[in-house]
Amino acid sequence: MVGEVQLVRAPEILETDRLRLRRPLMEDAAVIFAQYAQDQDVTRYLTWRPHRTIEETYEFLRDCPAGWEAGKLFQWGIVRKQDGQFLGMIAVRVDGHKWELGYVLARTYWGNGYMTEAVKGVIDWALKQPGIYRVWAVCDIENAASARVLEKAGMEREGLLRRWSIHPNVSDEPRDSYCYAITKGC
Repeated sequence: MVGEVQLVRAPEILETDRLRLRRPLMEDAAVIFAQYAQDQDVTRYLTWRPHRTIEETYEFLRDCPAGWEAGKLFQWGIVRKQDGQFLGMIAVRVDGHKWELGYVLARTYWGNGYMTEAVKGVIDWALKQPGIYRVWAVCDIENAASARVLEKAGMEREGLLRRWSIHPNVSDEPRDSYCYAITKGC
């Protein structure tokens, strides 16, 4: 049917030079909680508050399979190949031909290029798929590190979205965000 959106299924594992992106496991809860889920600096510009207990992390992990099954939210744990260390997570929210990125990286691993590599890996895979034409992300205008990740991954800043995202660790009101995207050539 003309105009019908093709359902694209993300792979359960994506690999880059140094990283393996894989579906998160319940066994990841302790490291997720310890490494970043409760860290106020890491979660500052995220859309969720830091986890107060490991049970919140387990609850998050219990919800992950539903997104995969519905084909609407694909989440991968970011694991370093050399030693199996869990570094963070990256996710895509599916809206037809548009895939929105979100990510989090434990503070210990900031500044090593891991998130840029993970973002590039997802973008490279996504734009090779026939039904995906746009990969995009937003970041708070004060989140310079995230803006650098998106730019290094080849995304272009498209503009400023006024009062776009609520980052409850900064403010309960919507904040301005930059919009970044990369698209498949015509």
